[in-house]
Amino acid sequence: MSGTGWQGIRDRIPQRLWHQNLSLLRNRRLHRILALAGHELCFGLPRPGDGVLVWGRSPTAWRGEALARRHGLPLIRVEDAFLRSLHPGRARGEAPLGLLVDPIGVHFDAAGPSLLEEVLQSADLQESNLLFRCRALIQRVREADLSKYNNFDAALPAPEPGYVLVIDQTRNDAAIRFAGATEASFKAMLSEARRAFPGHRIILRTHPETRMGLRPGHFSQSDTNAQVSLLSDPVSPHRLLANAAQVFTVSSQLGFEAILHGHRPRVFGQPFYAGWGLSADEQPLPRRQINLTPEALFAGAMILAPLWYDPCRDRLCPLEAVIDQMDAEARAYRQDHKGHLATGMRLWKRRRLQDFFGLTKPLRFCDDPAKADRLASASGRSLLVWAGREPDGFAASAPCFRVEDGFLRSRGLGADLVPPLSLVTDDLGIYYDATRPSRLDALISTPITPAAHARAAALIDRLIQAGISKYNLSGQPLPDLPEGHRILVPGQVEDDASIRKGAGEIRTNLALLAEARRANPGAVLIYKPHPDVEAGLRPGVIPDDALKRYADVVARNADPIALLAMVQEVRTMTSLLGFEALIRGIPVTCLGAPFYAGWGLTRDLGPIPGWRQARPDLTQLVHAALVAYPRYWDPVSRRPCPPEVALDRLATGHIPHPGRLNRLISKLQGRFAGLAHLWR
Repeated sequence: MSGTGWQGIRDRIPQRLWHQNLSLLRNRRLHRILALAGHELCFGLPRPGDGVLVWGRSPTAWRGEALARRHGLPLIRVEDAFLRSLHPGRARGEAPLGLLVDPIGVHFDAAGPSLLEEVLQSADLQESNLLFRCRALIQRVREADLSKYNNFDAALPAPEPGYVLVIDQTRNDAAIRFAGATEASFKAMLSEARRAFPGHRIILRTHPETRMGLRPGHFSQSDTNAQVSLLSDPVSPHRLLANAAQVFTVSSQLGFEAILHGHRPRVFGQPFYAGWGLSADEQPLPRRQINLTPEALFAGAMILAPLWYDPCRDRLCPLEAVIDQMDAEARAYRQDHKGHLATGMRLWKRRRLQDFFGLTKPLRFCDDPAKADRLASASGRSLLVWAGREPDGFAASAPCFRVEDGFLRSRGLGADLVPPLSLVTDDLGIYYDATRPSRLDALISTPITPAAHARAAALIDRLIQAGISKYNLSGQPLPDLPEGHRILVPGQVEDDASIRKGAGEIRTNLALLAEARRANPGAVLIYKPHPDVEAGLRPGVIPDDALKRYADVVARNADPIALLAMVQEVRTMTSLLGFEALIRGIPVTCLGAPFYAGWGLTRDLGPIPGWRQARPDLTQLVHAALVAYPRYWDPVSRRPCPPEVALDRLATGHIPHPGRLNRLISKLQGRFAGLAHLWR
């Protein structure tokens, strides 16, 4: 890509930037992003060769403007990027995930050029690789339902299709005034929408800050009639745009998002996206002479102009990482914002459960499932129940989600009370229960987009390269393995729910090993005991004489990923090791019905649920199991995170370890393994 012109402009931003605002002094995210970009933000009077920084066209920007003029120094303006946060900054003080650092102007000030405008005019935005990337990212943004602010309720339906969408903004906003518009522009916009579409419904969409009571808008119930209605409910912007027949705006960012939905919005101001041939402009900008595609506009506004920040890994990053992060945070908010009441949760799990599910409203716990259900229904909360502790025949009246550990869990065993990095929530069943459909079954059956496919493929590569498994235990060196066709037979916990709900006729480790020998008399059988069984925490031990009779090698305390690299096949009841083998291209024979069986990817000798009719490829299976189904929590940044961050933590071991109390309780568990039902 060429782009040397606008890159040269950015490179001329001085290393040291001065300001005189206490709000900027306290803005840690601003300081950090600038520092990572090679700039030092200082409070006080500038020195020769430095620059002056102000926040956009804020009411206090005049101080910095005067300071820069007085000292003859460059003036740098900074503003939020277009994918900001869950909530507006005014609502909860959330820091932005990206910034536009502009040495020319500010993107919403149409009186003069800006860095973004320079990018759109001079960068090579038609380069094929960039356009391909933009198409995938636009699809990803729409698929994840992401906008500048993301505290809407994804479950709320949009109005029936065919309406005209008129977008309100907050009063006295700089993005209106500096886009050449006034309060009168909103009256003119609504009047024109009525004139141009006399037979259509017109919906006035309230700004999120107005809905939250933070700042007034321009429209109210007094503007409504039989044709015009006011929508203040937190409906997804993407759903609104998808169902709209036409979009009217003054300078809202939703006009930009409307273009990404294929609209040609009517624009009554002069926002950054006007003047490029993609909108019907009431106030044309003569200096913008070129026509852009939506992908080219997206490239400039979302990829090239901003500085994006990864809050989990504390580094600058590409837009892809920000979308993944915002998707994780929005998913958590959308599931949790009404609050949950949890039942069946052991005491040691509750702190991590609070981390996962209690960010918006603290998680409440109740040991009695029936009482928990009543309290959840009465309070408008949903019910969380640990899947293995759901009473038989339990029918909740509140929305109910079963909770279990995810498939990329930790560096250490759950039986050792090591908290998880991932949990799954399932409103239909649970992944290990083959007696009824689960949400994971539905996700595996659903085709995915090319963008999701590419993400899952990259995840598979990373898993293989880093040697990641569920528990990531450091194992003993492998013994010398005999030559021949090696089959790995993973042991399991025999009273585990995956055996009770997903096994076939073969339900014990001894029966599994004996069957493997019967079916493969000349093969080299390698038996790997389950870590919890080896630790003495769960049942499933095979007597030594039986091991000698059926197994050629017993790989005690072995690294499962190292073992997979040495075998040609895996034979299992329902072990997750079968899934990890599939990821690495190893054939798997299932004698039960684990979640990955029955889709045409395994050799199935057990009973397979009749509803598993789809034939996904491995990448679609991995996307469902590792991206769409679980939620991840980063114990370092203490926030929801995408699976890519969890993979980094598991690969590097950069994870806070459980305290001494957890380790003491774990040792006591080992002494009283026969009473394991008390802590599982």
